[in-house]
Order: sequence, then structure tokens, then C-alpha cells
Amino acid sequence: MTFPLVRSPTNSTSIVFHHKEQTQKWNGLKFVRGKKLLKDLCTWGIGGPCNYFVQVFHQTHLLSAIRYCQEFSVPYIVIGKGSNCLFDDLGFDGCVILNQIDFLERTEPGVYRVGSGFRFNQLGILSCNEGFAGLEFAAGIPGTAGGAAYMNAGANGQETADSIESIDIVTTEGKFRTLDRVDLSFGYRSSPFQDMNDLAAIVAVTFRLQGSMSARKRQQELLKRRRSTQPVGERSAGSVFRNPKNSGVSAGELIEKAGLKGRCVGGAMVSNIHGNFFVNKGDCTSQDMLDLTALVKEKVESKFGVELEQEVLYFPPYGNIASSGKGNP
Repeated sequence: MTFPLVRSPTNSTSIVFHHKEQTQKWNGLKFVRGKKLLKDLCTWGIGGPCNYFVQVFHQTHLLSAIRYCQEFSVPYIVIGKGSNCLFDDLGFDGCVILNQIDFLERTEPGVYRVGSGFRFNQLGILSCNEGFAGLEFAAGIPGTAGGAAYMNAGANGQETADSIESIDIVTTEGKFRTLDRVDLSFGYRSSPFQDMNDLAAIVAVTFRLQGSMSARKRQQELLKRRRSTQPVGERSAGSVFRNPKNSGVSAGELIEKAGLKGRCVGGAMVSNIHGNFFVNKGDCTSQDMLDLTALVKEKVESKFGVELEQEVLYFPPYGNIASSGKGNP
């Protein structure tokens, strides 16, 4: 999962892509220039090189990386597992900060504080195995805790926000803040972080879960269902569209009823198993996926009068993030 933020520092200038690998060291960090392929950083397996690439393993590393980008006027994005994003084949003319902040703290029974780069599915399995409910659905979410909080990921009647106690963030000014859940307003696949102008990145998330003797059994049932209803093992980005509000029907059902399962555009295909999952058949380009998304959206609206809203986020090589045709989140 990705923190879908593109930050363009003031006085940002155009940057020329470097085709020969170069490295720069700054405050203990190693920035790789022009070689890291974004297709290796996302679940869709699509995307060209980024101009700068750096991995961070601690919140101080993250802050240093952000300050580097600000000092040298480099646009940047912070990503986790890249499970809800589409990168362009041209790459990204800025810095990709790979979040590897993956610590785990058990502050008291049922309370877990994890780094934003901690694998969300791992936390879901671990907490259920230890007898706590609230994140049963997380076992099927191939992202990070920070990304799950940012998108308010959910499934099977559960949402990430339901179990959050607090969230630690770093602002664009380099300040660390802790935000309590009671002060945060979440919605369906939305969080206040998506509109927080001074957010640089989520650093850590604290979850408070409830004791349960049946959590592990329910989780196993959900995983079994997932394996039979989703294209597990294929290169996808999860649900492409949000479910329409107040319609009583899911995006996947609308896509299936429109006869679009199996529809292909180049190397992009609507899954034969689940209509709201698009898969990379192996030679998919970013344009293939964009064209397939536009085709499906147009067909569903034409047949049912429902305008689907895109959940997966597209990162163009230059400029800001694009999503769902509704502008930048």
C-alpha cells in the first residue's frame, strides 16, 4: 500500500532523468539516481525508473529524506508495498521514499504500536493468533499499516479506522505529531490524511483490539473465501474502484453485469474471478491499464448510469497524483 502524496517543494525545477546509476550520500542515507524501477515496488508490476530512490528504516531517516528533497527542490512520494497505485512507464521525475519503518511494540494486551511500514497482513495474522479481534480482514490486505490507515482499508464489514487508537505523523515542516482517533474523521476508503496539506508521512499507528476466542477462526474463514473469490497470485492492485454509495450493489457486480470480466486492453485484463480486480498479464503498460480503467468506467456508466470512482491512484511522471477523474485527493 502507498501513501499517495506527491510533494513539490517551492521553487521546484525540472529534473533530467539519469540513465546511468549514480548514488549520493546525505546524512547517512544513500540516494540512488535513475535506476530503480517502480515496477519492482508495486503489486501491479508496472512503472519505469524514478529519478531518486531511497529507503528509510527509522523516523529520523524519513525526516532526513524529506529534508533532502526540500533542500534540493525534488518532488517526492512515500510508498509502502505499492498495492494501490499505478506508476507510469516513464517513471517518476522525483524521489521515491520506500518506507521500511517496521517496528512492533506491544504496549499492553491487545494494544499494538507499529511502524507505518509494518506489513498489515502480518499484523492481522499476529493479532488474531494472540487472541484479539478487529483486524481479521487485514490478513488479506497486501499493504502496510500506514497505507491502510491512509486509505482506511477495509473488507468484510471491517475497516482499519475501527481499531485505531492514535497515529503518529511527520509534517512537511519536519515536526512529529500524535493524533488521537477521537480527533480524526474517517469515511469509506477515506481518511483526514488525504486532505492534510502539511502531512509528509504517517510514521506509526497504534491499534487497540478486543480479546476474542473466535478471531483466528473467523480470519481463516475470510482467507478461504478470499482465495476463491479473488485472483490471488496474479499481479493486481486490489479493488480498482470504490463501491458506489447507497446503491446496494458493488463495483465488481456492476462490472460483471456489464459483461466485462475477461475484457483486455493490451496486457491489462479484467479478472475472470472478480470484476473489480484488473490484472497484469505479463506485458502490461501503464497506458494499457489506464485505457482499461477508462473503458470499464464508461461501459458501466452507459449501462447503469453509475459513475465509478477510482480507488487505485495513478502517479504521472510529472506533476501531481491523479485519481478517479475527480482531481487530486
